Amino acid sequence: MTPADLSMTVLRAVRRAVDENALRAPVPARVRVERTRPGGRGDYASAVALQLAGPAALSARDVAEILRERVAGTPGIGRVEITGPGFLNFTLDASADAFATLMARVREQGPRYGHGDALAGDLLRCSHASEVRAAVTADVVGGLVRSQGARAHIGCDGVPDPDWARLGITVEAEEPFPAKIRPVPAGATAGELLRRLGPDATRWGLLRPAGHDRAPLGNDLLVQGEANALFLVRYAHARVHALTRGAALLGFTSEPGEEPGGDEAGALLTLLADHPAALLAAARHRAPDRLARHLEAVARAFLDFHDAASPLPVGDEKPSAAHRSRLALAEAAGTVLAGGLSLLGISAPEHL
Repeated sequence: MTPADLSMTVLRAVRRAVDENALRAPVPARVRVERTRPGGRGDYASAVALQLAGPAALSARDVAEILRERVAGTPGIGRVEITGPGFLNFTLDASADAFATLMARVREQGPRYGHGDALAGDLLRCSHASEVRAAVTADVVGGLVRSQGARAHIGCDGVPDPDWARLGITVEAEEPFPAKIRPVPAGATAGELLRRLGPDATRWGLLRPAGHDRAPLGNDLLVQGEANALFLVRYAHARVHALTRGAALLGFTSEPGEEPGGDEAGALLTLLADHPAALLAAARHRAPDRLARHLEAVARAFLDFHDAASPLPVGDEKPSAAHRSRLALAEAAGTVLAGGLSLLGISAPEHL
């Protein structure tokens, strides 16, 4: 169960409690769940009961108990606890069924895994300066909000640079809108950056730092080494495809049976489950850097997992159910990396 799934599950519980007249309060548009803080219980927590207590004229713990009864037993949720004044704490089911469900969802949705309708009905009308970093950022923000069901109309306050087209940017309208996208300027033109870095490194260099930070655009963006986050993300994606090719040569394919054990597999699974929430946060905050950092974390977690438990047989090993499950997890990571890079407008090569 992903954080987005969990949020919808709790929201449905609220709606059901209201429909059954067990809770007299307005149903919120959305329910926020977040990672449990250090010292807390479970995997995720929500303060929705505290939010509803006043309108419902009940204590937050009473509201939490009403919701707990309607969430407990949901597939994918192992345990629901109430802590403090009325926080709901959720421990997700780490069984093979939950693992298989997540793998199936990623496989079914492909690079669109994490896309949703949380922002359906919203319309983003914003404009950017006639400057390359602002143009690239606005272009990606438009794609992010559309991935969550919103509509977007992006304008340019000035004269578009013809070189933007070489970065994959299409100017939708040459008109200003009230909302502005104004990251710290790059200090160079699109043509200058393209000549020195090429389109992929240019886009990553402009998008990876937060908008209020200066964008480092040195030649280290071209270095093929772990210190270069862009190389790391694209290498991890290419490595996944190499694993799939290697498995085919050995006569087997991925199959999500038992969840791969180990801390490294658990860390990677958590990041994959969090991907829809990461996309939604990047869209809501108009912050492509959040997605870039998430992809970097997925890449590092995948490489740690790969080194700790190879998805391919080693030495005299024969392909087993464990290898098939590990390969399924690796391929899910590759799918997330491909989809995220696509939203950033960066290519995801199968060979690197």
